[in-house]
Amino acid sequence: MFIDKKTRIIVQGITGTQGSFHTKQMLEYGTNIVAGVTPGKGKSVVEGIPVYNTVKEAVKNHNPEWSVLFVPAAHVKEAAFEALHANLNICIISEHVPVHDAIAIIHLAQQKKKIVLGPNCPGCITVGESKIGIMPNHIFKKGNVAVLSRSGTLTYEIVHHLSNEGIGQSSVIGIGGDPVVGTNFLDILPILEKDERTKAIVLIGEIGGNLEEKTAEYIKKCIKKPVVAYIAY
Repeated sequence: MFIDKKTRIIVQGITGTQGSFHTKQMLEYGTNIVAGVTPGKGKSVVEGIPVYNTVKEAVKNHNPEWSVLFVPAAHVKEAAFEALHANLNICIISEHVPVHDAIAIIHLAQQKKKIVLGPNCPGCITVGESKIGIMPNHIFKKGNVAVLSRSGTLTYEIVHHLSNEGIGQSSVIGIGGDPVVGTNFLDILPILEKDERTKAIVLIGEIGGNLEEKTAEYIKKCIKKPVVAYIAY
């Protein structure tokens, strides 16, 4: 999928409470975090990871492919633009990002042909290899079912039940629960259809908007693998 154990990742906002905590969790899962970025905190170290003042410095020294953002909502646009202009894919964990900021971020990402997960998403995981975001490490079991979700908490609950029943996962992707998000179901389903490790798909939707209806039509026409869908309200 989007990441594997070799994927080089930076963390924007690494010195904050959430950034530092989840950096440790990601490292424990095996994620290849190569640098962190917090303006004004350059030359510090978090969990053995060097911290830089700018994304440009981190990119110059470590050549990353992704950035995961643990940045206050008011500063997400600036941080995301910095990462996208450095040609990085981004995963935005932050909640309450202003809608106009999210639209601007997604527009720039489309121009740059880069992936945006979120805002307000739990991240993604290639099970047994690498994780970006805040999903708890211990609930996953390696297998061949992909989980694609708008809801963070429902993702954890459903993955937990799958694992307890001996049903392992190939990849788990949270697209984010905000009204405006970057990558959506229709972007990811074609990738899962081609993914050799994925034999079936669990799709978790929510009410609001028409994405689920569009996705149902797409699945009917284009997806041959079994799909189980759950919509929360």
